[in-house]
Amino acid sequence: MALHSFSLCFSGVPSNNWPSSSSSSSSRSPILRRCLVNVSAFSSPPPTSRTRCQLKGKAFPSTEGVPQGNESPLVVCFGEMLIDFVPTTSGLSLAEAPAFKKAPGGAPANVAVGIARLGGSSAFIGKVGEDEFGYMLAEILKENKVNSEGMRFDPGARTALAFVTLRSDGEREFMFYRNPSADMLLQESELDYDLIRKAKIFHYGSISLITEPCKSAHIAAAKAAKDAGVILSYDPNLRLPLWESEESAREGILSIWEMADIIKVSEEEVSFLTKGDDPSYDVVVRKLFHPKLKLLVVTQGPQGCRYFTKKFTGRVTGLKVDAVDSTGAGDAFVAGVLAQLAEDDTWLEDEKRLRGALWFANGCGALTVKERGAIPALPTKEDVFAAILGSGNTF
Repeated sequence: MALHSFSLCFSGVPSNNWPSSSSSSSSRSPILRRCLVNVSAFSSPPPTSRTRCQLKGKAFPSTEGVPQGNESPLVVCFGEMLIDFVPTTSGLSLAEAPAFKKAPGGAPANVAVGIARLGGSSAFIGKVGEDEFGYMLAEILKENKVNSEGMRFDPGARTALAFVTLRSDGEREFMFYRNPSADMLLQESELDYDLIRKAKIFHYGSISLITEPCKSAHIAAAKAAKDAGVILSYDPNLRLPLWESEESAREGILSIWEMADIIKVSEEEVSFLTKGDDPSYDVVVRKLFHPKLKLLVVTQGPQGCRYFTKKFTGRVTGLKVDAVDSTGAGDAFVAGVLAQLAEDDTWLEDEKRLRGALWFANGCGALTVKERGAIPALPTKEDVFAAILGSGNTF
């Protein structure tokens, strides 16, 4: 297995361009401190027609080639992985779109790939169809150095599809094909508990709570992680068309709310969960802050984000970019947060370092909207540094 190293070191950069005014490395976020990253290359071959028939309920392609040794602490992402079909022309309805670009997606999988792109260590647990799209998604995880030991294949259900309408401002509307799709059929007995317990962070959304058996698998996985002392990260990722009603969506999302240590929500989700309250008021957001929560982040698109802890409340500005497709922007933001949290969670107690970490995460989200699709647009650490330093702004 080949081992590649690359270094990321800036010289002659004015200190006021960094997300911390201090020259001490201890005051910078873990991502900013880390100048040398080792990346392990996968050596396993792609699946052949002979090996595909052996994939039922097993990981793809094998545990051989998974990065070992001095890698970053592991972030395990649980939930759906699917194919997004994104129109090549913005501002049109699905019926009017002349063509679509096929792009891998699914919020938890996006986060897993995003972390790996940033030099972190991640794994994905979920289920896809034993079909060409499922094999393609498994190969994409492999190519992006995401541990896929927890990935399962269903021989009787298809990989989920989502058609995404892009408005002229880059915002989206969804049409899903899941009746049922393979991600909905993951069973508790198929969970890789060893992988879950090895994690430093266990990240998930709410879509896996909508139907059985995946709902029970989700709850069992989160409980196993909690019992093992793993940090729980939650991004509800509201998709109303998938729920029976608004009330069932609200109840489902909030049913596991108090398990999480870290929660990321959008302003629209704050308004939805508080039944229409104005998310611009801190007192409204504080309604969602439970006693054991370590960090609640409210993303605001190009305006950046707001943060809430037991000690701190504040706002961090975003990077200004020309938006093409906002698909995956929130997932890239989460990846930016979790990649740093896995390395060092003490910045949660230091507001200056917290702001630096969120500034970096804002950069991750901003760069993702510049291209169509989620996973294809996720940035590397170098991409984010270049954009941040090129902006001339500080947090």
